Amino acid sequence: MLSVHTSPLARPGTGDAGGMNVYIVELSRQLAAQGTEVEIFTRATSGDLPPTVELAPGVLVRHVTAGPYEGLSKEDLPGQLCAFTSGVLRTEAFHDPGHYGLIHSHYWLSGQVGWLAKERWGVPLVHSMHTLGKVKNGALAGGDAPEPAARLIGEDQVVAAADRLIANTAQEADQLVRLYGAPADRVPVVHPGVSLERFAPGDRRAARAALDLPQDAPLLMFAGRIQPLKAPDVLLHTAAELLRRDPERYRDLVVAIVGGPSGSGKATPHHLTRLARRLGVTRHVRFIPPVDQDRLAEYFRAADLVVVPSYNESFGLVAIEAQACGTPVVAASVGGLGTAVADGRSGLLVAGHDPVDYAAACATLLENPARLAWMREQARGHAAGFGWAHTARRTLEVYSEAISERWLTHRRVSSLA
Repeated sequence: MLSVHTSPLARPGTGDAGGMNVYIVELSRQLAAQGTEVEIFTRATSGDLPPTVELAPGVLVRHVTAGPYEGLSKEDLPGQLCAFTSGVLRTEAFHDPGHYGLIHSHYWLSGQVGWLAKERWGVPLVHSMHTLGKVKNGALAGGDAPEPAARLIGEDQVVAAADRLIANTAQEADQLVRLYGAPADRVPVVHPGVSLERFAPGDRRAARAALDLPQDAPLLMFAGRIQPLKAPDVLLHTAAELLRRDPERYRDLVVAIVGGPSGSGKATPHHLTRLARRLGVTRHVRFIPPVDQDRLAEYFRAADLVVVPSYNESFGLVAIEAQACGTPVVAASVGGLGTAVADGRSGLLVAGHDPVDYAAACATLLENPARLAWMREQARGHAAGFGWAHTARRTLEVYSEAISERWLTHRRVSSLA
């Protein structure tokens, strides 16, 4: 596994760590549990980090020195790809040829490294984009910066080099074919998963007590990186709209925003607190720093609704995790959220980002306890179809297809020679 710009050991919701980190960690664990050893190469961000860390039995994280440990943003990393690639190739050189049977790269920066390693080692390259620059640029949030040309060119190169491109949803597969010219037969769809043991229903009142949250207040929640793409500001505007519509019903409303500034959000880390003050909802909002996965599950169990108003999501792991805890989701009808949320059954999808529409969707459920209770049951059932064990089995099938194709191609070339 290659994960250049963010470590699987980082806590999701901090810096550039998010759903991709969860994806790599959980997939790697399940691959190892099913008999495939995994080594994850990531960039060292501290001189104190050990060269290797065992993440789980059969899963090793390797820290590669590439550029200064601190002070580099994701946008600076293309200049360190040569150093990172050197570290990866040097590690492989200490082993017998064929030590690594396949490369799975994550995000376009890692794909660039995987492209060279594939050619050097003669093994297949499987790539997961996680997000697509062309799609993001087509649906920018207000105040967000477009993805640079270097990324778009780099993505095109990775698409051309990869033996397989794993898409999270059928929609993403279509985007890879339509926008990047990827051969359709090389773009399998494998849905990400959820840890059904960690993210499970529980006592809502007990969860609120553990988190020091009021027992009977309507509770809306956002979880993720604080950046324009994720649109947490939409939730604050939604809260203001609910209070405007029915100040008595929502006088005790609580909005929990769990996560830290990331990406372009780091430029204005106090934007949301200022917005809450301007909207007059400060007393209703609780800003919570990133928490570990077990604590996050407690917040999901405590919430009445989880709101995911992103401008783009390749899948939306937060939505699946919330539903696995039995909490319905109100989400933007974009990207993979149309797959992650069963509209009208496990949650509601909202077209666009108008807070009036989000307030109406939230009110529809908050003001109808019977329907909300029914959706809680449906949410858990929907999420149960997305276990990581199934994701790993399907991913292993993709790996096998890529390895078989590479072997057959090599055999044909050898026979011609």
